[in-house]
Amino acid sequence: MDGFEGPLDLLLTLARTQKVDLRAISVLALARQYLAFVEKARELRIELAADYLVMAAWLAFLKSRLLLPPDPEEEGPSAEDLAAHLAFQLERLEAMRKAAARLMARDQLGRDVFARGEPQGVERARRVTYTATLLDLMQGYARLRTRDDFRPFVMDRDGVFTMEEALERMRPLIGAVVEWTDILSFLPQGWNADAARCRSATAATFAATLELAKGGGLDLRQTDTFGPIHIRRRP
Repeated sequence: MDGFEGPLDLLLTLARTQKVDLRAISVLALARQYLAFVEKARELRIELAADYLVMAAWLAFLKSRLLLPPDPEEEGPSAEDLAAHLAFQLERLEAMRKAAARLMARDQLGRDVFARGEPQGVERARRVTYTATLLDLMQGYARLRTRDDFRPFVMDRDGVFTMEEALERMRPLIGAVVEWTDILSFLPQGWNADAARCRSATAATFAATLELAKGGGLDLRQTDTFGPIHIRRRP
């Protein structure tokens, strides 16, 4: 059934084999040919389209109406009227297909005929030759990746207490330190609140006391491992 666009298209193809006017075709012969074709197609493929089966059932009904004598008490169109309507549908389909064929056979603009003054397109062929090596590609990729991400390193000194600042703070204080005093008592005021600032101030103060002890101005003492460090002015 793949070669037809529906049951009417199949009927039109079968009607052409009679080689007569569509208005004078034998509907009985057409019905027999259609039913035989559908039955043969069902042997090859069980899954047949529903519209083909509906047309087959309608043609079988029409064939029975044409063979049997008409019932005078039956209402509705007669078998001859149904056959004439089918012939009209086939004739209309044939007219549409002929009109479509005539339209497709006409000259087409841009293929068979051309409009006056139509500009002719200019085709430009570009040929690109790449000369970059693998090293050039890697360097270019690295430049693109680091162009936005690179930032010069700048140390944040807001939370850092340097050894120079600790020396300037310790020198005027060591003259009054006669007894052993914990080194943590020499931390700047307010630096104990933050853990990071406390570590920075402790390290800087310890380094400053080592520098002062190296010069002979201080004594250091630590009685236990990891114990508190005490300092005093050297006598």
